Amino acid sequence: MAEISYLAGDATSPQAKGPKVVAHVCNDRGGWGKGFVLAVSRRWPEPEAAYRRWHRERARNDFGLGAVQVVQVQPDLWVANMIGQHGTRPGRSSGPPVRYDAIRQCLEALAGHAVRLGASVHMPRIGTGLAGGRWDRVEPLLAVLTDRGVAVYVYDY
Repeated sequence: MAEISYLAGDATSPQAKGPKVVAHVCNDRGGWGKGFVLAVSRRWPEPEAAYRRWHRERARNDFGLGAVQVVQVQPDLWVANMIGQHGTRPGRSSGPPVRYDAIRQCLEALAGHAVRLGASVHMPRIGTGLAGGRWDRVEPLLAVLTDRGVAVYVYDY
């Protein structure tokens, strides 16, 4: 079983050897422009372009809560666009945009990708920024990665 390591730094500059996946949570509305995605876009244009195309063509693909899109940005580095929030703003009856079940589904799919690639996973505290979630609810979900032997690095910027 792998562990979760907490690091100070930027998740878009992963601190490990070997293949790596940078994972982050996206919304199900096709919006890209606030939060961690800005750091992703400053570093690599491919994840944003792929996400926007994925959303635009959603009638013909799996775009929706719980889906994951893995985009290669360097020979040994990928970005995982994970649809884990519904909308972009808290609703009066629905609470914050975070959807913990969707994040769990995303992480399960991501675990398969990471194992296949032999990659470690790097992320900010997903689901806790603009998605409005609580880390004490997200952190236990990372066990789907660590239980499969995937090393996880969580970055505090």
